[in-house]
Amino acid sequence: MLRVGDSAPEFSLPDADMALTDSASLAGSPYVIYFYPKDDTPGCTMEGLEFTELSSDFEALSTKVIGVSKDTCVSHAAFRDKYGLNICLVADVEGSLCNAYGVWQEKEKNGEKKMGIVRSTFVVDDSGKVRHAIYDVRPKGHAAEVLELVRAL
Repeated sequence: MLRVGDSAPEFSLPDADMALTDSASLAGSPYVIYFYPKDDTPGCTMEGLEFTELSSDFEALSTKVIGVSKDTCVSHAAFRDKYGLNICLVADVEGSLCNAYGVWQEKEKNGEKKMGIVRSTFVVDDSGKVRHAIYDVRPKGHAAEVLELVRAL
């Protein structure tokens, strides 16, 4: 698991439009990277919509918001288009970024244990350091909380 002060892991992964999004292009500006379990599920939709509603506030702070799951680019595009999301959704199909951020963990639901993405958010500063590492996020109101953390950078 990443901690405050750690360097954010480098990445280069495709987004919903199959264009590469990479950490190198984000250098010099803060960014928010949030991990969610699955496209088009209730909590993930709520979180995506809330980040979308606040996207102009993040943009005013020169902060890009990136959502990550193990869904495919095609799934991300359908999810984005269905709900009018305007945040960058990155496909980590192989799970390399999920592993690097420590969000791929064993979870238990209804007595059954399996591996999955623990909903988590990271605020990375303009020097590439993790300033906030929030694991086990509850989606409702989370985007507004993250916006306040970015404002305080």
